[in-house]
Amino acid sequence: MAESTLFVKKSITQLQSEVGGDSEHGLKRTLGATSLVALGIGAIIGAGLFSITGGAAAHNAGPAVTISFIIAAVACAFAGLCYAEFASMIPVAGSAYTYSYATMGEFIAWIIGWDLVLEYAVGAATVAISWSRYLVKFFGYYDIHLPASLTLSPFTTATMPDGSVVSGLINLPAVFIVVLMSLLLIKGTKESATVNGVIVALKIAVVLIFIGLGWGYINQANYTPYIPDNTGNFGDFGWSGVVRAAGIIFFAYIGFDAVSTAAQEAKNPKRDMPIGILVSLAICTVLYILFAHVMTGVANYTSFQGADGIAPVAVAIDHMGTTGANGMITPAFPWLNKAIIIAILAGYSSVIMVMLMGQTRVFFSMSKDGLLPKIFSEVHPKFKTPWKSNILFMIFVSLFAAFVPSNVVGEMTSIGTLLAFVLVCVGVIVLRKTQPNLPRAFKTPLVPLVPILGIVACLAMMASLPGDTWLRLIIWLAAGFIIYFGYSAKNSKLRNKKA
Repeated sequence: MAESTLFVKKSITQLQSEVGGDSEHGLKRTLGATSLVALGIGAIIGAGLFSITGGAAAHNAGPAVTISFIIAAVACAFAGLCYAEFASMIPVAGSAYTYSYATMGEFIAWIIGWDLVLEYAVGAATVAISWSRYLVKFFGYYDIHLPASLTLSPFTTATMPDGSVVSGLINLPAVFIVVLMSLLLIKGTKESATVNGVIVALKIAVVLIFIGLGWGYINQANYTPYIPDNTGNFGDFGWSGVVRAAGIIFFAYIGFDAVSTAAQEAKNPKRDMPIGILVSLAICTVLYILFAHVMTGVANYTSFQGADGIAPVAVAIDHMGTTGANGMITPAFPWLNKAIIIAILAGYSSVIMVMLMGQTRVFFSMSKDGLLPKIFSEVHPKFKTPWKSNILFMIFVSLFAAFVPSNVVGEMTSIGTLLAFVLVCVGVIVLRKTQPNLPRAFKTPLVPLVPILGIVACLAMMASLPGDTWLRLIIWLAAGFIIYFGYSAKNSKLRNKKA
């Protein structure tokens, strides 16, 4: 296959005209910098913070998980600057798939689009598993105990109060929330701006309340050692553990790229997009560091080890109290766990919906371009939604959520997102060389230094992830290549026009 056809590009003019002619994407530029920052914060704060932080501290970094958050944030900042250039240069609603099709060609666009399946679909499964954990914990407060075998994957065990160990069979609550959110998407039900605002406010309130109340119960002894000694295995504590934890908790930052998809709605993309991306990232980084500092201060990092079904925030809150003569802790805020878990469940539900919606939107775009079968862009005659695509991902994500452990899907999401960020950073360098005169409302500073630093930082975190995570990524990409060369390349509408 000739290189010229493999990397065939959509012109930016063509892309903008296509979007302009689509009433669904004919968006008004009404968002200012403040609105974009709020959008970013709402998209970033999610399952990664509430569930993955505890596991990363327990198994990889100890209290130094705070340093891991800083490392991940720096990598995001470099990638964010590159996203800002793309978003301001092609100020239309879309994702990295859309940008790369117009700038680096169809094959790279396919790789990023296929990679986004990993980010959104597997990410939705990760959040669904976390939702299940917190639901089980919430029911437990009212002495409603769901069978552990029906709330955990087959590869996960839970230690019961009597000390017995139970193996999971299927995570039914995770399946339930995926199916429910998918059905809402199929019907076309959209949360109002008010409801969305309430959910975002709840998530931020959860973090602030946890930090504010927990600060007084920090035990300085829990920070010693701050960086536990390495066990002899790469990634198991020590500095290698801090870096590996950064790669794992990178999942907590993946929402920041959602700001770039709102470029078409920004009043002044040149000024507002960088502010929206970088300020929301900075605010969330500060909240994340404080959150992790309190979490590992009120409870020793070893407290988060054990059963995969533990909800780490709940464990930390249970340690906020006074210790009796018998060594038992009497929680100081018995109401806090219930209130926070309700807010987390609501927030997780919206995150799952957004991820599922984003995934079907990517497949919808790829299908419209001829890279995937037409079925993925067929809309329901009544609901006007890509219902067949919704059903496909409802099944796909449900299977992941039901049968795959959370650490596996979380790491897969992180490595998929990191790869997408690497390609975006590469894209900025390529464009500066191939199309230096292309109008850019915002320019990434210090090119190629900033994109190179972004590439190095993301690759370093990818390299720190377990080998089996890399193997899954390679298998995933290999499957994508088979589909591309077996179907997509032959049915590409743009390629057929060029022929």
